[in-house]
Amino acid sequence: MKDKPLTIGVLAKTAKVNIETVRYYQRFGIIDEPPKPADGYRIYPAETIDRIRFIKRAQQLGFSLKEIAELLELGDGHCDDVRLRAEEKQAHIDAQIKDLRMLRGTLDKLIKACQSGSDTAHCPIVDTLTGK
Repeated sequence: MKDKPLTIGVLAKTAKVNIETVRYYQRFGIIDEPPKPADGYRIYPAETIDRIRFIKRAQQLGFSLKEIAELLELGDGHCDDVRLRAEEKQAHIDAQIKDLRMLRGTLDKLIKACQSGSDTAHCPIVDTLTGK
């Protein structure tokens, strides 16, 4: 692929995303769209591959595109600021895990109530969801 110009199709394939992902990132403002020559295709700089890979990895860690844009804006040389953002994300994930565990406990109780209930006219899960 080194011999091929980095068109949007080659870029997407190399970065392992689809073309629409590249276009979406451009609309969102986290990938620059190169100028279109009078004849031919837009050619992307090679660094765009690394940028897309950074975005995808950050998404896997739970960062939103807005948060990723902020991280990209901070860039290298701002490790303390980036670390602070990562710590905030970690705290948010910890809170989500706590909430999910409580939700899991509630569902476990409802399922057990449903399994042990002899009243076939009323389902504890349906009753709870309807607010009864």
